[in-house]
Amino acid sequence: FLGKVKKLLETVCHNCGKIKAIDSEELRYAHSVRDRKKRFELIWRLSQKQNICQADYAEDEEQPLVKEKASKVKHGGCGNAQPAIRKTGLELWAQYKARKSDDEEDNIPEKSQIWPAQALQVFLHLTDETLETLGLSVDFARPEWMILQSLPVPPPPVRPSISVDGSGQGQRGEDDLTFKLGDIIRANQNLIRVNTEGAPDHIAKELQALLQYHVA
Repeated sequence: FLGKVKKLLETVCHNCGKIKAIDSEELRYAHSVRDRKKRFELIWRLSQKQNICQADYAEDEEQPLVKEKASKVKHGGCGNAQPAIRKTGLELWAQYKARKSDDEEDNIPEKSQIWPAQALQVFLHLTDETLETLGLSVDFARPEWMILQSLPVPPPPVRPSISVDGSGQGQRGEDDLTFKLGDIIRANQNLIRVNTEGAPDHIAKELQALLQYHVA
């Protein structure tokens, strides 16, 4: 699901959960497409180029409304900067455009890793209406389900064997999955321990990355 997660993070605002694409003839056409997969691809292509969640500016009551502005559909975004998403191996990175400021330093880092918990929070902000617009199923394909929160562990009798050479033809290992599940449990226990003990942040991040590696 990593590719789909990346596209979703490129499509919606990381702060408010709105679709980033602004009103246009292309977007209105995308909304009219009945094929859900094609509709998602069209909206994604229009959204990934947007580096700001477009906000609605307050109108001046003293100025008469121009006809074009009055008929323009409001986007209703939050105005926050949006990152470009880069995939490196099993990791997703958020790349923000550098802000030019002579008076104060910008608090937003230019590049930061997107952890699964952060992606989960973004997806939890998405409304059912947004999911339907994107072509996702509210009942069967919610984005937050793509982030593994609990790992089901099959009992030993039903654990599948794994091909040793990867060809599926030769010798098979019966205990490989058991060993990998053990690695996952140990990595998870170590992560819980350092979080409980209040260990430095970089140690916790290293253990998070190790747990992600074993699960993937």
